[in-house]
Amino acid sequence: MASFKVRKYRDEDEEPVKEIFALGMSEHVPTSFMHMLKQPLTQMVLMCIFCALLTSSKSFLLPVLAVTLLLAGARQLVSYLFTSYIDTSLKDDLKCIRETYMEKKDSCFWVAESEGRVVGMVACLTSQTEECLELKRMSVRRSHRGLGIAKELCKVVADFTRESGYKAVILYTSVVQTDAQRSFHQLYLCSVLNWKPARSRYLHNAYQMFFRASWDITESLCWIY
Repeated sequence: MASFKVRKYRDEDEEPVKEIFALGMSEHVPTSFMHMLKQPLTQMVLMCIFCALLTSSKSFLLPVLAVTLLLAGARQLVSYLFTSYIDTSLKDDLKCIRETYMEKKDSCFWVAESEGRVVGMVACLTSQTEECLELKRMSVRRSHRGLGIAKELCKVVADFTRESGYKAVILYTSVVQTDAQRSFHQLYLCSVLNWKPARSRYLHNAYQMFFRASWDITESLCWIY
């Protein structure tokens, strides 16, 4: 098993960090597309279009082609949304990581390093809406998953939160990010109380549901709101 260490971000980590973020977000495109197709509204719209074209044209080929084109367009839309989010993030906090996370009070950015290579990352900063810290930008290279890196990154954030005098950490995740949900449930003994959507600044679409999760650092108990 490859060994790794977690350390604070350095300026030379900028490009690997951006690469890990972009690759990690791109992985959610297929899952998000399938999630969209499973929604009753999507299925109803496709079925109505198919039946309407079948009735009007008396041809089976036309509705099949139409639905196929719609699915292809929807797939491109999902890809575009994630690409836009990646580009926006790279121009936002990830453009000036040192200024955003390393030079501000109660904010920090860490990377996981294995054999001299950056393989994971996580950050936290003060929440704008609550007196707690917000976990952000956690991602691990696919080739290094299953080694406990995500768990160690979460522990670093928890320790930093405690040392900074905060009692809780919040994070925003989506229904398609099952790996992230599983990590927090396992690490913080999460107890699901209630799920509700949280607004995303960038991915404003019908199928992508975002959720807010927080855990009490003092009791190592996590709540999903």
